[in-house]
Amino acid sequence: MNKKLYERALKYHSEGKPGKIEVVPTKNAYTPEELSLAYTPGVAAPAIEIDKERWKAYRYTNKGNLVAVISNGSSVLGLGNIGALASKPIMEGKAMLFKRCADIDAFDIELNDEDPDRFIATVQSLSPTFGGINLEDIKAPECFYIEERLRSLLDIPVLHDDQHGTAVTIAAALINACKITAKRLKNINVVICGAGSAGIATARMLLTIGLSKEQIMMLDSRGVITTRRGDMNRYKQEFATEHEISTLDEAMKGADAFIGVSKGDILSDDNIRSMASRPIVFALANPTPEMPYKRVKEIRNDAIVATGRSDAPNQINNLLAFPYLFRGALDTLSTEINEQMKLAAAHAIADIAEDEVPQKIRRLYGKEFSFGSEYILPKPEDRRLITNVPVMVAKAAIESGVARHRIASYCEYVVSLVGRVENESYFAKESIRHKNRVRSYINNYFKEHEI
Repeated sequence: MNKKLYERALKYHSEGKPGKIEVVPTKNAYTPEELSLAYTPGVAAPAIEIDKERWKAYRYTNKGNLVAVISNGSSVLGLGNIGALASKPIMEGKAMLFKRCADIDAFDIELNDEDPDRFIATVQSLSPTFGGINLEDIKAPECFYIEERLRSLLDIPVLHDDQHGTAVTIAAALINACKITAKRLKNINVVICGAGSAGIATARMLLTIGLSKEQIMMLDSRGVITTRRGDMNRYKQEFATEHEISTLDEAMKGADAFIGVSKGDILSDDNIRSMASRPIVFALANPTPEMPYKRVKEIRNDAIVATGRSDAPNQINNLLAFPYLFRGALDTLSTEINEQMKLAAAHAIADIAEDEVPQKIRRLYGKEFSFGSEYILPKPEDRRLITNVPVMVAKAAIESGVARHRIASYCEYVVSLVGRVENESYFAKESIRHKNRVRSYINNYFKEHEI
């Protein structure tokens, strides 16, 4: 990070009220009567009702719109194991994005504990407060165990965003990159460099969108993960290959796609040259990609390139996924965020990029966008994310049987989602005006993607 940006960021976080979030009451509590309703004695009434029937907590409290953003700071992107306290600005930022993008209230919770079982026990104890748990910046392989245990113990959605938010966004980008290059998902060969939380989750997500394990070559810091190696945890073994290769150079020869979630500057010019025609290169290491965007394009002008950076085309940002996954899950009182919901989100995100870009986005960026090699994903500011993705996630939750609340009218649900977005009356009017179009879009979408 350059010095100027560093100083601006410090000023941004410290000016006014320190930090980025605050708690704001949703009810008045100024008069004696209001106080008697908000607290004693009136507050006993909802407490008694919830004691009789626990699901009434969703009616009388903020549980149904509240997510915990929880980390121990053991694996913060670009910074490593900086610990719980130093991770707080990142977790506050995540909480702010939940609210800004999907009108979800979120509390950041930093746990000073790297013991997986104690971490799990603490989160389990906290869980009655929340409608969902967003795990963040926890090192691998502990992150897999922690998420698996919490998902089995809790009856609310638990999502490790470093895994699944990233994987869903990568899947959406790959779906569109294949459309643009006329490649078929079931025929491509993919190299995944990095076998941590994002790498494993991405590989699993690729299986969900239609690839087979035989199409995936995964590498860690010691090279290709093969069945001949005896130094792997069970998560890596899931994607061990029987191919007689061991190096990145060998894996890249003839590869259709490269997905890097490892470290910067590990790709060579020859690696890019050796890939198949119209290669897909997702160099997502931050802040330094496995190879810079411009360099890849210099070597292979026919490549579709994406990075994790905002200063080049095609930023792959999990902000496109996690707020809307949780929005759909919360609105259906889902017990989990499953593969069907993630698949629905990936396709919904991908579909947005194919449509005409709103004028507001063109003005914001000062340029035109059209679906193609330099525009494979919608921008994070695109408000169609809130109107499209949660609807598809909600429907997938209902169809897959994890929802405890059904959406009576998807068209009315779309309108309610629009109402959560500030100053977007245009979208509200359009949603109301075109209810039949919205209904047709939803039905056709699920038929097309066999969800």
